[in-house]
Amino acid sequence: MVAAAIMVLALAAATPALARPLALRGGFWPEPRPRPPRLAIPLPRPRPAEASVKEDHSSDDKPAAEQGAPAPSPPSACRLALTEAIAIAPSIPAISGPGGCGGDDLVRLEAVVLADKRQVAVKPAAILRCTMAAAVADWIRSDMAPFAQNLGTTLSDLENFDSFECRGRNRVSGAKLSEHGRANAIDIRALKFANGQSLSLTDRSAAPEQRETVLHSVCARFTTVLGPGSDWYHEDHIHLDLAERRGGYRICQWNVYDSMPAVAPLLPAARPEEAPPREVAAKPAVAAKPAAARPDAAEPKAEAPVPGPKRRPTKKRRRAGAF
Repeated sequence: MVAAAIMVLALAAATPALARPLALRGGFWPEPRPRPPRLAIPLPRPRPAEASVKEDHSSDDKPAAEQGAPAPSPPSACRLALTEAIAIAPSIPAISGPGGCGGDDLVRLEAVVLADKRQVAVKPAAILRCTMAAAVADWIRSDMAPFAQNLGTTLSDLENFDSFECRGRNRVSGAKLSEHGRANAIDIRALKFANGQSLSLTDRSAAPEQRETVLHSVCARFTTVLGPGSDWYHEDHIHLDLAERRGGYRICQWNVYDSMPAVAPLLPAARPEEAPPREVAAKPAVAAKPAAARPDAAEPKAEAPVPGPKRRPTKKRRRAGAF
């Protein structure tokens, strides 16, 4: 035992201190630790030959927000039907404003294409829902184009006063959302023709028969028609919309006033000669009342008294012996 201990000490002295393991510094040999077994890691499958390299890197180039964006919705039936053969109305992005303002399936109605390929310009272009734009286009093509032909001309322009505007009714603060705020209404002032003439729909100097023709046309096609006589907000234009109401209720309030006379009469017209003679009832005779009985008769003045002879003052006589 002594000899073995001496040999261990000799070997420890011969080995440098930093090179010796920690177990030798403590005076004992460490036990060998067993190594864990190696596990077989499966490799990924090889890439198919038909895969496109472009598709492999396209998703890496796009940001995460674009990768998660939903696909655009397919066009509506109205959008498919409103072709360039009917109207020049390109689609615009949906509008989302406060209080339900805006909408989707919107178009910018720039012109209406007639059957003979001529265009009726909408000035300025109107921002409308597709259904409202289609209704305006059908009204122009089916009613107003033949109306212009009956006048011996053709329709050239539609004067647009207002279309989409995010506001309350009649621009009153706090009022219910207007159909203009839903892009479901348009305000029209006049129809312009190719011969340079125009028909102002609220001008009393225009022919009442022509304005009545437009009145019957729009009231048969749109659910709301407001013009002169409805309120003070629609005295200079005609409001049209497609508002949906319970029971299919419709509003048509537009008074077509008669034309004003060219010269206002200053005096009443003279009585025609063929007019029957006027019969004036004779007034009953009134008996004359005496002056004293009439209430308006003046009272007689009192006569002044006639002055009489003046009396002489009497003198007192003195008595004899009196003082």
